Formats: sequence, structure tokens, C-alpha cells
Amino acid sequence: MTLSPRVLRRVVAATAAALAAVTVGATPASAHPLDQTTDVRLITFNDFHGNLEPPSGSSGRVKLADGSTVDAGGAAYLATHVKQLEAQVRNSLVLSAGDNIGASPLTSALFHDEPTIDFLNEIGVQASVVGNHEFDEGYQELRRMQTGGCHPTDGCQFEDSFQGADFPFLGANVTFDNGRPALLPFTIRVSGGVPIGIIGATLKDLPTVVTPSAIKGLHFGDEVEAINRTSGWLDRLGIRSQVVLLHQGDNTGGGGPNDCTVTPGPATQIAKQVSPSVDAIFTGHSHQQYNCLINDPAGNPRPVIQGASFGRLLSVVDLKIDRRTRDVVRSATVARNEIVTRDVPADPAVQKLVDQAKTESAPIANKKVGTITADLKAAGGPSGESALGDVIADAQLAATTGNGAQVAITNPGGIRADLTYTSSPAGEGDGVVTYGEAFTVQPFSNIMQTITLTGANLKNVLEQQWTASSTRILQISSTLHYTYSASAPIGAKISNITINGVPLDPAGTYRVSVNNFLAAGGDGFTEFTKGTGLTGGPVDLDALVAYLGAHPGIAPPAADRIAMVA
Repeated sequence: MTLSPRVLRRVVAATAAALAAVTVGATPASAHPLDQTTDVRLITFNDFHGNLEPPSGSSGRVKLADGSTVDAGGAAYLATHVKQLEAQVRNSLVLSAGDNIGASPLTSALFHDEPTIDFLNEIGVQASVVGNHEFDEGYQELRRMQTGGCHPTDGCQFEDSFQGADFPFLGANVTFDNGRPALLPFTIRVSGGVPIGIIGATLKDLPTVVTPSAIKGLHFGDEVEAINRTSGWLDRLGIRSQVVLLHQGDNTGGGGPNDCTVTPGPATQIAKQVSPSVDAIFTGHSHQQYNCLINDPAGNPRPVIQGASFGRLLSVVDLKIDRRTRDVVRSATVARNEIVTRDVPADPAVQKLVDQAKTESAPIANKKVGTITADLKAAGGPSGESALGDVIADAQLAATTGNGAQVAITNPGGIRADLTYTSSPAGEGDGVVTYGEAFTVQPFSNIMQTITLTGANLKNVLEQQWTASSTRILQISSTLHYTYSASAPIGAKISNITINGVPLDPAGTYRVSVNNFLAAGGDGFTEFTKGTGLTGGPVDLDALVAYLGAHPGIAPPAADRIAMVA
């Protein structure tokens, strides 16, 4: 990636200073003779997704260890917490584990996430790994986020000019198809007189969660191989303190922000294999909260931590670094997740930025588009079926009946927030759904497509909800019903499929509406790519807005489309 002169100067200067410090090879003369170590604090967040305003519903709460919750998040409060943490430890670095932008609420997305980049600059982010959502609008738009400049189509709508990020986007495993690096693999920051190598790696499966056209010409390599290769470079440069920003995570079985009740997944497997030279691993992508110690290949424990999402938690890792060896004293490392509570003063500069984004987006965001009688939750119940997923699938079916659609299916990852009954601070009233709230739920502007599948194809799609590493329950329209066995082997879980009450015919053909992400095999649902007779439809958000307008007073549907048995 071509860096702006401003960012390039910072990277070169930091690297030069770090190498100069390594060359000295002795305790700085200014240090007290007995002070053989220096303290460095790393403050990291992940999956912010442009949530400048405090997120609503369950997206704006943190679950505590006792099962209770506390309201959390909001850029102005996050900024205050960052400043408080920095004030406690003189040598502090602010970092991000990816997905800063993309899938954002309207206050950021309406301006192509420029306000969020401005916010990250304001709080002094020093480096960020790219997440999958950094590629939502393609590599060229990611370059613009880095180097600045007005949007090629919409121009500069938020401010007269856009300066870009003051920090580098990292991706050690992101290359062009010809093997050339597409992003910086690492950066070096000097803190407390000690150089710290910061390595970034995103998930190697990124092509399965991003529309193919957005990453055309790019390759995403193995995370462990890329991290270890880059760590080796840092070793040869004499950079002994190393941390990883990893946009990949595990899931949890519950617990509070500092529990380690993870279901071992990609992040755990990567952490076990990453070079012992790496002293801490910050993870993201799975939107979970955990704080774990996982042994490196040499048998030494190091923190592997993630801070939920939407700016609700800050992952704080305190390092004690030996001034002579410039290496981390692992036994003295302390890690924790701190809740971004809303009982602190809002940072004035950030609040001004947020208010500007709210004001400029308000005429569109506050427009009433429908009403609901109760919360429509994005989270699924015991079977995985969710009230909001039901409504969205029904909306997509209604929008594509002209294509002959009989069924609509949507991916749970495309549903980004709840629709809440209680009025927002904008004062639209209880039960009123605004365009901004609908946008927050469906922010991707995916295009509806109707394809023809055989009954056998459709069953295979439903079987692909389970893999060895994950479960993704698709949300379905009221015309489709089925049963699955939780204990049956993968590939043989589905039975009793009906469409409009008629048993599925494996040899029959059915018109099925999905978004273009799923139609391309996104989220591992490769069976959709066997569809034929593709007919385009509206944008998914437009389908939802039209449905809300045509059906005032929507109540949570009965969760009877997906039945689960032992």
C-alpha cells in the first residue's frame, strides 16, 4: 500500500529511532541505576465498526461474571477511558485489532467512515491490523482510508478534505496475487526508550466473508506462517519486545470480561504456534470477551485477549521490559479488559466530532420508516432462530416475489444490531423505527438475488450451517421449516424440510432469494454457487425499509421455523 508522506515519515522515524536504540545496547544514562526495567502499557480495542454513538440494545451492554450487565461504549467515553489509562502509565500505546470501519451505523457510514478515522486519529491510535470489514469497499477504498483524499464518487461530504489515517494499517499475510506485499507487515514504536515490534495479521479465511469483487487480486496467507516470518525479521533487527494484532478470534461459553471460558478455535490454535518471541496477542473478529494465558511453543504463558466489540471494552496489557535486553519480563505481564463505562465525562473533542456526524446525518437518520411492538433481537434462541432474522428474511421474500421467489434466506453475520422498542436519544418515540436504526441493522448494501436450487441443493445449504470449527444458523422466511438434530453428525443433521407446508422434493426446483454475498458462497455456504437462473433484486436495506413501512406494528414472530431435537 502506498503510504501518505505523513504516515511514511512517522513509520521511518519510529523505525530509525528503534534501531538506534538497539545499537546503543546499554541502559540509558538517564535511567536510575536501580531501575533496570521500564513499564509500557498497551491499550487495544477491536471491531469498533464505526460506533461513534453509544450502541443500543445488547450491542451496548457488557456481561459481567455474575450474569448482570452494564451499559458500555460510545466514542467520547472510550476516549476518556483511554486518556485515564494513559495517565496511569507514562509509556502507553493505543492499538486496534481490526474492523475499525465497515458495517457501521449511519453516522459514520453515510460519510464512508471518514468520521471514524478522524476519531482514531484523535485518540492517538499507533497501529491497526486490517480486519475483513476494512475491505468492504475494496482495496482502493482502504488505500484512501490510509492516505486520504475525497471519495471518487461522492466527494468529501463530512468535511472539506479528508486527511486519512495517521497510523499504518498492517497485514503481514496480505499480498497481491504476484506475491508482493499489499500492506505493511509490521511497524515499530519506541516507548519508554525501548523499541516494540507490532505485527498485524488478518484471518486467512477472509475471502469467505468478503464479496469476491472487493478483494480481487489479493491473497491472504496463513496467519502463523506470516507472523513467524515477520517475527523472525524483527529478531534479526534486534527488536526483542513483540506483540501481535490478530484479526481472528475464539468463541466463548459465557463469563465476564476477564474470564477465559473460550471454546478453543482459530485464535487458540494460532497462539499455540506463534513464535516465542511474541509477548502478547490481541485478537478480534469474533466479537467475544476473554482474557486468557496460552503457552507459546517454548512453554511460556502469554496473554491472548479480546475486548468484545463496538468500543465496549479496552484490552489493557501492562508490560515490564528489561532495559538491557529490551525484552519483556513475561512473569510481570498483567492483562485485563476494562469496561468503557458511561459514568465518566465525555471527551470534549471527540464529542464535538460525534455531534457533527449526528447533525449532518440527522435528516436521513431520523426519518421514520416503521413501527414495532417490542424489541426484535438479532441473537438467536435455542435453535438459532432470531426474531429479527425472521423479519428480515420475510422482508427479502416480499421484495423478490416478482422473481418467483418461494424462500428467502439470510446470513446471521449480516444482521448487525437489534431493533429496540425504546426510543433512541433522538426522541422519535417508543416503537418507532428510524432509517438510521434500520441502516445499523443492515449496513452492507448487499443486493438481493434470486436463484434456482434443487431440493437436494437446498438441503445441502442447510447442512453447511455446521462445520468442524463453527456453527452459523441461517435466518429463513416463514415459507421454510425444518428440523435439525444437535447430536447428529455434520452433514446429516437436517430432516423434515417443508416449503409452504409441502415436503421438500430433492429432485424438484425452488426459487430462493439470498444476498449477493451468500450467492457467491460467502460464510462457507458454497452450495449456493450451484444456483442457476439468477435474477437481481433490491438492496437488502431497501427491502427491510419497504417491509417495515408496509407492515406497521410488527411483533416478534413465533420462533417456529427451525425445530431442534437432541
